[in-house]
Amino acid sequence: MRFSHANEIWTDYPELVPGVMWVEGITGDASVHAPIAKFNRIAESRLATHTEGELPEVQAWRRVFSRMGLKPTQYRCASESLLRRFKKEKALPQLHPLVDLCNAISMAFAIPIAVFDVSKIDGPLEVRYAAGTETYLAFSGETEKPEAKEVIFADQAGQAHARRWTNRQSGLSAVRDTTHTALIVSEAMHASAHMDMQKLTTTLAEELKAVWNATPKIRILDKSAPQFEV
Repeated sequence: MRFSHANEIWTDYPELVPGVMWVEGITGDASVHAPIAKFNRIAESRLATHTEGELPEVQAWRRVFSRMGLKPTQYRCASESLLRRFKKEKALPQLHPLVDLCNAISMAFAIPIAVFDVSKIDGPLEVRYAAGTETYLAFSGETEKPEAKEVIFADQAGQAHARRWTNRQSGLSAVRDTTHTALIVSEAMHASAHMDMQKLTTTLAEELKAVWNATPKIRILDKSAPQFEV
């Protein structure tokens, strides 16, 4: 497995800071109630003084979406969408322990986190501009075609595992009870992104160790070292 961002992405978005993690030994029966409650309290405290749209991590992604030609209040990064739902409902639906944990940490840091079942990814995974020929499986079961020049997570088979960058993941590689190995990708664009990404990946690694006794492989990428490989 190899994960990277295309050269064009680094050129157009030099402020990008990705944190990539590979973790094995995941099961669907783990209990994550305690850590989720802890991270939810952090999200609540941040939302008590600012709206999600005022958080610098979210504002940076809104600027990116505008640069991609997308209306940022119509298409939102995943962390903003989670915070909006959490603010209204005071909780998020339970999907899978790993996804639930990552969602809670994503809200606490206001940084989008994508979680992929690597068994559903064909070869290397690259964040790049779409050619317009790729396919995307929505959670509804419908197959979509990303627009040309849209930023997607694409494998070598032309499957898009996320659309509009950090906006929406694919149902194809969604984590399930059968998932054993996952690729976790966090991406930030704000001024303190590098420091915050170090904190986020360290925090998540500690929780993975505590819940699954798993020690993930971790790397913070940059333009000079743009690839993560297992």
